[in-house]
Amino acid sequence: MTTTVNNNTSSGSSTSTDNIASNGSLSNLFTTLLVAQIKNQDPLSPQDPSQFVSQLTQLSQVESMQKLTSQGQTNASMLASLQLMTLGAQVGSTLQAAVSQVQLSGTPVELRYTLDSSSPANTLVVTGSDGKEQRIDLGAQGKGEQRFTLDPAKLGLGDGQYTLKFEAGDKRSVAVEAVARLNGVRLSADGNVMLQMAGLGEVSSQAITQFKGRATS
Repeated sequence: MTTTVNNNTSSGSSTSTDNIASNGSLSNLFTTLLVAQIKNQDPLSPQDPSQFVSQLTQLSQVESMQKLTSQGQTNASMLASLQLMTLGAQVGSTLQAAVSQVQLSGTPVELRYTLDSSSPANTLVVTGSDGKEQRIDLGAQGKGEQRFTLDPAKLGLGDGQYTLKFEAGDKRSVAVEAVARLNGVRLSADGNVMLQMAGLGEVSSQAITQFKGRATS
């Protein structure tokens, strides 16, 4: 009896393997294994039917999660492609985007930041890739959107990547934004849509805060 059971189980396993290779369906695999398990169970100590139901429920849950994950990946890919085409039509337009760093190449960069109330002391900290800081005193400023032109030539900043940080006298958190022309759009390896901004380098499409349109000639 033992030898017969082992031989049948081996045959069932071989069939299961072939089944996976042919269609890869978890439900078909479960059916094959379930039939083999029923055929080869000990007649003197049969398995509780509730165990089969539990196994089927767990398998259904796993298969549903796999389908949801696959669908989510497909939707994300389609959304990224749609966003790429939409933003591609905006090449040449002026955008405003939140930035924490810029790639300077001698061209002045127009910065924006918004204060929700007046601030008596404000500083823009520009840090190079070598860790060297340059602190720019912006003075006292009132409530609302403020502007500052970051001119590399005037500040003695060479070409390269710089980190930007706004420091208010009261330590409030203030986001720095930049205004620049959109020169190009690309899809990165990880599926993110990246924007090539004039005088800034690349920023994520998620950083966009405003579309300002094309400049009139």
